[in-house]
Amino acid sequence: MAIWNLGSINIDHVYRLDQLPQPGETLAARSYTQGLGGKGANQSIAAASAGADTHHLGAMGPADDWVIDRLSKRGVVSTDILRMDGQVTGHAIILLDAGAENAIVIHPGANRAITLGMLAGPLSEIRPGDTLLIQNETSCQVEAARTARAAGARVIYSAAPFDIAAVRAILPHVTILAVNAGEAEALFAALPNDLPGDLPVEGLLITRGSEGAEYRDLTSGAVHRQAAFRVDPVDTTGAGDTFTGYFAASLDRGDPVSQALRLASGAAALQVTRPGAGDAIPALAEVQDFLGGQPSE
Repeated sequence: MAIWNLGSINIDHVYRLDQLPQPGETLAARSYTQGLGGKGANQSIAAASAGADTHHLGAMGPADDWVIDRLSKRGVVSTDILRMDGQVTGHAIILLDAGAENAIVIHPGANRAITLGMLAGPLSEIRPGDTLLIQNETSCQVEAARTARAAGARVIYSAAPFDIAAVRAILPHVTILAVNAGEAEALFAALPNDLPGDLPVEGLLITRGSEGAEYRDLTSGAVHRQAAFRVDPVDTTGAGDTFTGYFAASLDRGDPVSQALRLASGAAALQVTRPGAGDAIPALAEVQDFLGGQPSE
């Protein structure tokens, strides 16, 4: 099977501060770094690192060749990433405080300039049993999801950044809805008549940071829970993307949900102990070594 990811590519500009600024406040950063990010790129790196055949569908400006090089070195198939004249590569301004909490501003750039015509070729390659990953940081999500489901693929949709209109539009074409705790709360507040069991998807994945994660099988009613592993976080940026990419890769190779949750939790735990987003995502061997030292329950 293969994973196809219609996902954002961002260049992360990371500023470390003692505390996050308040409205109207100006603070000096203690350090600055530049790295690879974007929810889509992060998820592709995570899925490829977990061993999945991962194809990234996305767009960038004509510069920033190092981004393609870095994705390729992590095992992501990048031949379907478009280079667009007149557009800039998406980028994010990330503020990190001393406790590893963050505030992020994103400029989408080429991520939002994608058209369905640009995706026609790659989407036609999706086969039954494949997986399509989608987030809310590109255009054409609904059309891509519809095409993938029609081809018999699984669609995993991360409803982030949260936008209820985008969620409503894409849900009929989604297999698994992935949200964090805050997004889940916003979702159920916006859809008060749709309890989890009434959502038109097969599964609901909720990540809760230090409180762990859960997967609700909405076809059988089963609930699978995974506790978070204890680590000392350095940077939480991209942890949810790491989790989702590893979870998708685990399902792609046929692992049971409980095993997929454990693997994804281990990957996210390791990722937050390192600075950066996509650059901090661990390899599968590292995750397996880490899990080998953790309790089985």
